[in-house]
Amino acid sequence: MSLKLGVIGTGAIGQDHIRRCSQTLLGSQVVAVTDINLAQAAKVVAELKIAAEVYPDGHALIKAPEVEAVLVTSWGPSHEEFVLAAIAAGKPVFCEKPLAVTAAGCRKIVEAEMAHGKRLVQVGFMRPYDSGYRALKAVIDSGQIGEPLMLHCAHRNPRVGENYKTDMAITDTLIHELDVLRWLLADDYVSVQVVFPRKSSKALAHLRDPQVVLLETARGTRIDVEVFVNCQYGYDIQCEVVGETGIARLPEPSQVQLRSEAKLSNAILMDWKDRFIAAYDVELQAFIDGVRAGQVGGPSAWDGYAAAVAADACIEAQNSGQIVKLAQPPRPAFYG
Repeated sequence: MSLKLGVIGTGAIGQDHIRRCSQTLLGSQVVAVTDINLAQAAKVVAELKIAAEVYPDGHALIKAPEVEAVLVTSWGPSHEEFVLAAIAAGKPVFCEKPLAVTAAGCRKIVEAEMAHGKRLVQVGFMRPYDSGYRALKAVIDSGQIGEPLMLHCAHRNPRVGENYKTDMAITDTLIHELDVLRWLLADDYVSVQVVFPRKSSKALAHLRDPQVVLLETARGTRIDVEVFVNCQYGYDIQCEVVGETGIARLPEPSQVQLRSEAKLSNAILMDWKDRFIAAYDVELQAFIDGVRAGQVGGPSAWDGYAAAVAADACIEAQNSGQIVKLAQPPRPAFYG
């Protein structure tokens, strides 16, 4: 039997998830959708030719008897409300990042899930499902390069829209590194500093870009992440791990190498959706399989909370220019 899904939010990522759950992945069926714009939700149902009912709001969808699990892909500030409602209804829920827009909101979700007594929440951090990151983690875990001493990372976008602000470099961009680097190292952050190099002439007047985030982990690993969202040349994700006895780098996306016009070249992707499309498929298939097996896995509500705590500290560091200490509580035994 297919897992019957309800999707809250039919914007770009919601449409992508509805499409992959209906046309690409195995074992699921989208039976309910809703959006703050109900006409938009109805249009998506018609265009994707799915047999799904359009519900008046997220709460009605969550309560619907035919909905067995929920995907939350709505506007970020609404995530906390809907995830808490899904937990109250005892229904597994996949929530796109952010889990909540504040660390306090994430903590409420953690406490609600622990009170329920069983994991129901998977957060939409897709990088741990990317084949390149998995290969990099396998090298680190094998001990082949010794203990990690330093990480040099970059998150570059060709450009961003006018509504993108300096703090969004943390909450919308760096948030992926804040999650995946904790996972790579199996370590937590203890301090952060943000420094601003010379501003790019390509950045909008209100935006400070690029910026460099300096992180320290509990075991003393030092991390620098360059966030540059007007780099012009492409969407480029880099991660180099310097160990005691060797160096490991995140593989480049597979592209055809060209010898043409007196040049040897490799194309660079321009769209983040192309870079991580396979990871999105794998993460949602894992959610579907986990729910059907009776055990939700993947990035947890605690991981969402930990990333939010780190993001709050990064924003404080942006504003103060100082080294900010992180007060990260120990992971509860509930989360393994």
